[in-house]
Amino acid sequence: MHVLVMTVVHNPEDARILHRQIRALVDAGHEVTYAASYTAHGVVPRPWVNGVDLPRAAQRKRIAAVLAARRLFKRMRDKVDLVLIHDPELLFAVWGVRNRPPVVWDVHEDTPATLSLKPWLPAILRPPVRFLARLLEGTAERHLHLLLAETAYAGRFKHAHLIVPNETWVPDTVTPPGDDRVVYLGWLSRARGVCEAVEVAKLLQPYRVAVELIGYADPQSRPILNKAVTEGLLEWRDFMPNDEALKRLDGALAGLSLLHDEPNYRHSMPTKIVEYMAHGIPVITTPSPRAVELVERYDSGVVVPWEDPKAVAQAVLTLRDDEEERRRQGARGYAAARANHHWPNSAKRFVAQLEAWAGVKPPLKS
Repeated sequence: MHVLVMTVVHNPEDARILHRQIRALVDAGHEVTYAASYTAHGVVPRPWVNGVDLPRAAQRKRIAAVLAARRLFKRMRDKVDLVLIHDPELLFAVWGVRNRPPVVWDVHEDTPATLSLKPWLPAILRPPVRFLARLLEGTAERHLHLLLAETAYAGRFKHAHLIVPNETWVPDTVTPPGDDRVVYLGWLSRARGVCEAVEVAKLLQPYRVAVELIGYADPQSRPILNKAVTEGLLEWRDFMPNDEALKRLDGALAGLSLLHDEPNYRHSMPTKIVEYMAHGIPVITTPSPRAVELVERYDSGVVVPWEDPKAVAQAVLTLRDDEEERRRQGARGYAAARANHHWPNSAKRFVAQLEAWAGVKPPLKS
């Protein structure tokens, strides 16, 4: 099976797209052409995909990227068995094209709710754009195949669709949590707790506990982070490929998830929490419902109030001073992640569903 995977929004090294889904397809013996904004993000294609460079869709500049993706789609429609798209913008790239192969939209987020967090979208336009996004989702459901990243997204659609959760690769063994460094892995923005992370770093500095942030920061957050780095408050590593970033979790004291109480986060599984658990470190999280459910079910961390850096710093210091509890929380989280959130458990279902939609048989294993 030859699959064309396209994104103009996500980094080409996106964990869900490249390191989980594409890797699963390649490991199953399928060929993948991966079209993404390599040049715009300063990365090169992995050797195990056929890389095609596309413009990046960012802020209000999206039309050129969608048109480029549409041209590529038309050019390759007779050469591939299936197309997998990862951005709602790309629905316009495949719309109305005749004689197209099966198209699958992987729904990563609650698109209408997410629009309320876009600083580039004027507030007056957000209600009508959210309404149009709902209409777009309904049209996509009628004409395309859908995959959902969250069970909570199912309520937005009329029919049942395969859930492909944001699980992670859980290593065979992990390093016990240390006592001098807390980490954050993921997209960085005000709504995801950038300001709180800086304040936590200030509070922990006298206790010689470092704060390390790993991830791409939106334009509004970059000046805040650059100032904090210049002042020596924390370490910010910017975007790192997922396989490299995950190594930075090993041996940390705890992993931070400082989401604000936003509609798009209330029913989403915070992937970073599963990644922290998978690497055997305790979780410190704000009380978004899915985060609380995970942490309390497995007793794998601490829940702190919304937008409360002092409570976060206190939780860090409490864990630092209690090595036994720190290790117990890390071990419980690791065991739960290995049993219930290990990506290979879902990878087979994902690949089998795409093979069925494409009408092809699995490759024969040698």
